[in-house]
Amino acid sequence: MASRESVPRSALGLIVLGLLTEEPMHVYRMQKLIEQYGKARVVNVRRRASLYQTVERLARHGLVEARESVSGDGVPDRIVYAVTAEGRETGARWLREMLSTTGAEFPEFLAALSVLAGLAPDAALRHLRLRADRLAADLAATEAIMNAEPRPPRLFLLEEECRQLLLRTELEWVRGVVEDLGAGRLAWDEPWRLAVRAEFVTEKEE
Repeated sequence: MASRESVPRSALGLIVLGLLTEEPMHVYRMQKLIEQYGKARVVNVRRRASLYQTVERLARHGLVEARESVSGDGVPDRIVYAVTAEGRETGARWLREMLSTTGAEFPEFLAALSVLAGLAPDAALRHLRLRADRLAADLAATEAIMNAEPRPPRLFLLEEECRQLLLRTELEWVRGVVEDLGAGRLAWDEPWRLAVRAEFVTEKEE
């Protein structure tokens, strides 16, 4: 069995361990509860195969274990999994680390912004406008969840509360960049980019 420290941390793994602390269950029930709890907006379970892979990885590391096999009418037998004592400890450790650690992820959007000059300003403007439209739609969907009745206790809406704030902030920022691009306050071309590179990049031979 792999040591606890070697277990790769993952958001989906954390959700699975959290579900199994409630009760033993099979993968199909995990997927349905993730959807019912709204956690499908936090982790990707559209493909059940990814959920199976996560459970199998947790089992290899001794964090969950097969408890029994149950059969149902017209469906294959399903393996019921339970969390182990080590799984409970690991889930709690992952939760503490994920809450307190920053800078551990490398979002695609930030990577794209770092090489924005690879597009012409008009192309960058077009695609950032598209992003702003999608952010606005995501924000509207999140606000609908936040304002739905009956309203669950705040504890169970914290991820949507955080998402709402992040979406509002990013949307405001993206719209500001779009405005600057449209007004020509933010602009570039290849000669300018090369001149900036020559000024700020020092090439040294090893």
